[in-house]
Amino acid sequence: MSQDSAKVIQSVSRSPRHFAHPIRCPILHYPDEYGLEYEDVFFPSLDGTPLEGWFLPCKSSSLLVICNHVLWMNRQGIGAAGGNDFEVNFMPDYKHLHDAGYNVLCYDLRNHGHSGTANGGITGNGYYESRDVAASINWHCSAGAIGANSTIVAAAKYPEYFTEIKCMVAPQPISMGAIYKAVTKLLGMPEKLQEIDRDTQLINGFTADKMSPIPYAKAVTWPTLLLQIFNRLGTKEKELHWIHGTTRRFDGYKYLPEHPEVLLGWLDKYMK
Repeated sequence: MSQDSAKVIQSVSRSPRHFAHPIRCPILHYPDEYGLEYEDVFFPSLDGTPLEGWFLPCKSSSLLVICNHVLWMNRQGIGAAGGNDFEVNFMPDYKHLHDAGYNVLCYDLRNHGHSGTANGGITGNGYYESRDVAASINWHCSAGAIGANSTIVAAAKYPEYFTEIKCMVAPQPISMGAIYKAVTKLLGMPEKLQEIDRDTQLINGFTADKMSPIPYAKAVTWPTLLLQIFNRLGTKEKELHWIHGTTRRFDGYKYLPEHPEVLLGWLDKYMK
């Protein structure tokens, strides 16, 4: 076995704990750096967990986009707190949305950013976080949304909060079972799949199947734009917006700030 393969196997073995206990990344950028007015907002999740975020008003508009974030990030994005060599910054997204006539609510999910700790500090890959999504919609009764797993689960568990949703943009929703299956197969060790699944359950109480958004997806009845890395291993072609020129998953979260026409074209179609 090569040294690189050994490192990958070691990384896969650590991944259940890595996914279950997210690192809190610092907030490194603020809206006023981009000329945006904003208000600090605080509201409770459905189970009382305190959530913190920003409201960016667009005074000429009644339209609102609610922005959720992916695991390990926060409302601003992610720096290098986890040892990575890249930055994802959502501030240009918010600037594009504001300038196009949208109010923006962005906030930190539980156990991320400045929001409260809950559920023993573990993540449910959308299961617990769905309560935060529903609460963010409750904070303002009419919204479009950017998000994926947590929003999909919330739509199924709390449909009463989604009656005014017009559309959704979902960059790279994730199914842990599919990821673990693809990685173990790629490494020639599919027998490790059951072991990793059991390790995940022992850490956060969920098997990969329990954390999958797939059973909840039927509750998403509004227009949804999916974005995914085309060259990423394990994916099959679907009818969605493919992102070319990279194999790195996190480049997918940097795509919309650099290509706002994809985001704005979709939102304008269904919200204006």
